Amino acid sequence: MTRRLAPILFVAFLLAAWEGACRALHVPAYLLPAPSQVARALVEAGPLLALSAWGTLSTALAGLVLAALVALALAFCAALKPIVEDAFAPVAAILQVTPVIAIAPLVTIWAGIDHPGRAVTALAAVIAFFPIYSGAIAGLKAADPDLSRLFDLYGATPWQRLWRLRLPSALPAILEGLKVAAGLALVGAVAAEFVAGSGSSQGLAWRMLESFNRLQTARGFAALAVLAAMGVALHAALAAAEARLLAWWRGR
Repeated sequence: MTRRLAPILFVAFLLAAWEGACRALHVPAYLLPAPSQVARALVEAGPLLALSAWGTLSTALAGLVLAALVALALAFCAALKPIVEDAFAPVAAILQVTPVIAIAPLVTIWAGIDHPGRAVTALAAVIAFFPIYSGAIAGLKAADPDLSRLFDLYGATPWQRLWRLRLPSALPAILEGLKVAAGLALVGAVAAEFVAGSGSSQGLAWRMLESFNRLQTARGFAALAVLAAMGVALHAALAAAEARLLAWWRGR
């Protein structure tokens, strides 16, 4: 119970200190709104922020699914043919270190100015790709050597070795990579919306830009709070799914 209450109490302490500092120092609302002002803006703009949050979340999830399909397919190919891993290693490194904000304008042009949602999904997939791929590669290499020799003894085919030995060993690493990638997919979607978010694509990033440009700082913080809550909820959902899936897998 203490461990569960600790983060709640700590966040409450930070919010209380923030509120007290803003009131004591008479900080202007356009410069730094107090938590009470952010809460008021959240209530007032709730329906609009909810609609924008769904737009950001849907594109981030689409990017996460796309990244997972491509990353796992490449990881399985690398498990069957090690030369695939060697050939793809430079590309994976480039995808890891390339700032998404640097390629966002180019991807927006390629996807079409009239279709910003495609660019947002593609960039979310790019930034979510590497954690899933690297986790899958590391997990597929972590099979028990004794079991691997047993599979050699029985003359298992590469597909049998992959499905019955290497994939079960890699499952925890794959699920951990998916959890990390989920948060990064949200980051990629928001970064892409800052570049492409206009017209038909009005996610949370667009709401933040709109609010800050109008000096409606409290509403911008409210959009940021919705984004943070969405990220925490997504991580918690994946963590719960991971626990259930691993418990089912180990109990088979």
